[in-house]
Amino acid sequence: MIPLGLKERTQVFNRVADLIAKRLFAPSFDKNTWAEFVQSRREQILAKETVEEFESAVRELLADLKISHVVFFHGSLQKIAPNYAIGATFQPWQVNGSARWMFQDVHEGSPPASVEIHPGDLLLAIDGRPINPPEMPTFRMGGFCEIAIEKLGGEQTAVRLGVPLPKSKWHPINRPRLVSWSKPAPGIGYLKAAGFPGQVGMDVAREINNAISELHDCDRLIVDLRGNPGGGAGGLRLMGYLTPDKLPVGYSLSRKRAEKGYDKEKLKRFDRIPSRKSELYRLAFRFAFGDKSIVMVTEGLGPQPFHGRIVLLVNQHTASAAETITGFARENQLATVVGTKTAGQVLGGTGFKVGHGFVLRIPVMTFYTWNGNCLEGKGVEPDYKVEFSRDALKQGTDPQLQKAIEVARQL
Repeated sequence: MIPLGLKERTQVFNRVADLIAKRLFAPSFDKNTWAEFVQSRREQILAKETVEEFESAVRELLADLKISHVVFFHGSLQKIAPNYAIGATFQPWQVNGSARWMFQDVHEGSPPASVEIHPGDLLLAIDGRPINPPEMPTFRMGGFCEIAIEKLGGEQTAVRLGVPLPKSKWHPINRPRLVSWSKPAPGIGYLKAAGFPGQVGMDVAREINNAISELHDCDRLIVDLRGNPGGGAGGLRLMGYLTPDKLPVGYSLSRKRAEKGYDKEKLKRFDRIPSRKSELYRLAFRFAFGDKSIVMVTEGLGPQPFHGRIVLLVNQHTASAAETITGFARENQLATVVGTKTAGQVLGGTGFKVGHGFVLRIPVMTFYTWNGNCLEGKGVEPDYKVEFSRDALKQGTDPQLQKAIEVARQL
């Protein structure tokens, strides 16, 4: 346990309270309610004498906001949610009347995949400590942990899981393989996007280009966004392959712009991901100054053989930029959506140092579809609802993917 003095705790807490009141922007945020939260919990939180206890208490306060992209952590701890820390997601699953955490999305190239953990395996403990719902598994970045698991076949084992340090202290995420592809059936292409890292997204855009090139002979396409936590502008390249035309996707608004009023047609437009690093200077000059509110427009990449026959696979972990793609496809009738409702988390966050090693990330931008719909707190309902099933996985079947293939064949 790391001690933290009352003076330091007070400074951090006041900074967090002030930043949220002045900078956080989300449709459901109410400054008066936040002030009441702060006042009612201040004494209890400031009584926590260690870094660990203080961090946990502040996180509980922030969770009461029920707003996405709100994160608080100390740099020495960095106990991060699994979709960011290890490239995997979990779903509660009942086993003999007890709730367990089941691995749901295990992305290719992730730490769990490297030690032969698969969807459907159960997490029993981390470093000897049992972890059961509703307590969410978290992982300390940098180093190793030992996790106990139960495989699909019933055998229990322990594996040593490496959790690398992220490249960014501001946004601690370990990325698995970003894009993979295959052909699960004749004429059907499958493209899996695990995330869209980077503010501009040049690297993931190139990988998406490579995948589409490999699937050039397919007249149907399944795009798998399950477990995709989003990221930056790289998702624009994927949206560009859903339609031949330049279509407005939606717009991100700052708090200042929303309060002053706006005409979405006059906002700055982002409509192309650069192909060379030399182009980044011109892009930075265009968007670095003034208000950060922008309109996203697809790149106009031309016709593809699979247009009109696209299926999107999504689940409750599909969020942020991945959810923007889903909302865009639904609004413009560009794809059939299969799976479960998306996360309802589409805000744009930024990080602030709040003193004594603590970092606060809060949303400062809100995204709206071109028709003015905000997906935050709502998500996107699938056209075909298909639950993830451990029982089906035991039979060697991914029921959501199988439904996507079935739907693709009928398009």
